[in-house]
Amino acid sequence: MITGDAQAVADSVARRLGIDQVRAEVLPADKAAAVASFQRGGAKVAMVGDGVNDAPALAAADVGIAIGAGTDVAVESAGIVLVRDDPRDVVGAIRLSRASYAKMVQNLVWATGYNLIAIPVAAGVLVPWAVDLPPTPSSCGASSSASRSHRTPSPPSPPEQSLQRGKCPPCAGRRSIQPRHAASA
Repeated sequence: MITGDAQAVADSVARRLGIDQVRAEVLPADKAAAVASFQRGGAKVAMVGDGVNDAPALAAADVGIAIGAGTDVAVESAGIVLVRDDPRDVVGAIRLSRASYAKMVQNLVWATGYNLIAIPVAAGVLVPWAVDLPPTPSSCGASSSASRSHRTPSPPSPPEQSLQRGKCPPCAGRRSIQPRHAASA
């Protein structure tokens, strides 16, 4: 965690969130350098910010996440823009990206397996035995995979330990995440 806040505040928040590396009292100009030092240590760095002073660090991070209510510069520097100004949505963004990646791998495995069988059959290898393969099974498989991703349950809401001293916004159960290109449309 990189923050301009006091060390005691940063340590308290980091403890509550389970973060073990903390840099506090960092000046705005030094945030990008702090991101680079974490990266040199072999860490993958996600930076969450909302202001002009966060833009260089957002651009330098492996994953830049801007709070949607932040400045235009921060929003343009980040790869992901959270629609709401709730930092707990970062967890939803991570879960969504993991689910998307898992679905891509699953689709790649199924498409490879299907094509290993379907291409020779479509080329006529089994025509002497009156076996032919119409394109319908692959279309049904793709549609089935897409519809299964919509049935994935939403991630559970975070515990009521809000960063706002126990006050949970009315829509905390929803996860509103918007990719960068949609924010500028």
